[in-house]
Amino acid sequence: MKICLVATFPPSGRQLNEYAFHIARELQRIPYVQLTILADELTDYEFATDENGEPIKAEEQPELPGFNVIRCWKFNSLSTPVRLLNNIRRLKPDVVWFNLVFSSFATPENPFAAFAGLSVPALSRASGYYTHITLHQVIEHVDFAAAGVGARREKLLRMGTHFTTRTLLRADSVSVLLPAYRRTLVDKYAVRNVLLGKHGTFAPTPEPPDFSKRGNPEYRLLAIGHWGTYKRLETLMEAFPLVLEKIPNCRLIVAGANHHTKAGYWESIREAQPAHLPIEFRGYVAEEDIPELFRTTSVVVMPYDSATGSSGPAHQACEYGIPIVCADIHDFRDMAAEEDMAVNFYKIGDAGDLAQQLISILESPQLQRSMGEHNFAAGQEMTMSSVIRNYLRWFELNRSKRALRRGALSGRRSIWQRFLLSS
Repeated sequence: MKICLVATFPPSGRQLNEYAFHIARELQRIPYVQLTILADELTDYEFATDENGEPIKAEEQPELPGFNVIRCWKFNSLSTPVRLLNNIRRLKPDVVWFNLVFSSFATPENPFAAFAGLSVPALSRASGYYTHITLHQVIEHVDFAAAGVGARREKLLRMGTHFTTRTLLRADSVSVLLPAYRRTLVDKYAVRNVLLGKHGTFAPTPEPPDFSKRGNPEYRLLAIGHWGTYKRLETLMEAFPLVLEKIPNCRLIVAGANHHTKAGYWESIREAQPAHLPIEFRGYVAEEDIPELFRTTSVVVMPYDSATGSSGPAHQACEYGIPIVCADIHDFRDMAAEEDMAVNFYKIGDAGDLAQQLISILESPQLQRSMGEHNFAAGQEMTMSSVIRNYLRWFELNRSKRALRRGALSGRRSIWQRFLLSS
């Protein structure tokens, strides 16, 4: 099976790059899959900073070994459809698989380029290729006010994204990662091609948590993500000193890059913190450094103002058997219930409640262990290998259906041709 995966891909630091890496790594292990990644160009943004705080450009990073990557589209570019379709037609894949959020191809400030990129799945299907989208975000569930979007602009964005969603649903199939997202798309858009998938954990063979690495000599709180829009740090910064009053041997680690629309956000938060506080701002964390970061973490914190999809950090917490403290957002409660995660919720924006939830876990070794073991058990039920097997079953089923339809059409043509010859 020849698959083209259209996605941001490391060393790109844009949204969903890590998720695409884990999809690709799992597909590479399957002998009958021939994978080509149609990825974003490594230009126009900083990959990370070096030990002196100087920016490292993404284009200076080498490609990951072992992957067939063609960097054939550019963020914020109107040429994306032409360049992607030219490569798809040249490669002639059995499946074109898109890994998307609404801002995958451009910022909201560049709506024409954003729509141009998001129209490619419909154009790919119209060109005769079986096309699937993993859609990590459903706009109807996004709280624009929490992201600082004014009412007038929100109205325009919702009008535009409504039309864009209809365009995305022109793909052969679309999978979402939360039950509420599927219900919204099916009910509002009256479609039958929306599937419910799982986000999945990333380790091929998850290792049980080693609790001796936690709280030894300090408890580590980890917040990781793309910061500045829906994922914000102000409430966590206010809560952390309250945690230190009860748990003095505690350190806060903030990892991850800025959202591409909020350059300099986490750096501004870092500069505003008193120098004596044990807070470590790591910036972008390379894939090979992720395991040790999580293995030594006592609690994963999700200080969000709203949800924009199923949470990668929550699934990584399950992979490594770590308790989770999360803002009380309806979509995340659904996620925790659907995937049987152990999560303590705090009231959105309430620093005192967040601090209390963290303290209650850190003060109880028994609670840390029980929540960690519960999440590790949940993670074993949703490994990336099982997630990818489900996708391949969907793809094989749809390929069989398409072959049957072509056979039936060919049969009807044959009957009509025999009728004409006999007339």
